[in-house]
Amino acid sequence: MQTNTRHTSDKHKRNGEHILISLTYIAKKTDKNSGVELARALEHWRRYFENNHITSALVVNDDYFIQNIQGSRPAINQALAKIISEYLEISPNVIEVEEIEVRTWDKFLIKHLTSSVEDEEYALQHFSAGADFNPYLMKSTQIRHFLNAIFAEDKIVS
Repeated sequence: MQTNTRHTSDKHKRNGEHILISLTYIAKKTDKNSGVELARALEHWRRYFENNHITSALVVNDDYFIQNIQGSRPAINQALAKIISEYLEISPNVIEVEEIEVRTWDKFLIKHLTSSVEDEEYALQHFSAGADFNPYLMKSTQIRHFLNAIFAEDKIVS
């Protein structure tokens, strides 16, 4: 009697496809991209994440990124490898990885913090540990609260 080992049912996934992961990283931008370059990069990532069933919340200002990505374990690992290999200039620092039961976001969300007094005061007053907005000075819990506050209206309500 032969057993077919090639077929794997959806109920018996072997690469962690059934496990949802949430990964948050911060990065410092070393190159000043033009608005067109940034828009192209963001559209590239929006499409990549959509094609790979990854949801995301991204906050960016002139100097820093904070991004949380959520999806299957293999998809998140592949996305992180792609970010690291394609964007050598940003050097992401992973600050939190956890298994989750449900996604927080339902799409690719972006918030650009401007240098406006309102954005700066909000970020500094509630989330930053320094004299200017710098996520490298923030604890992971501060960053998580920051993302949740910025995207409060875009969270999935379960």
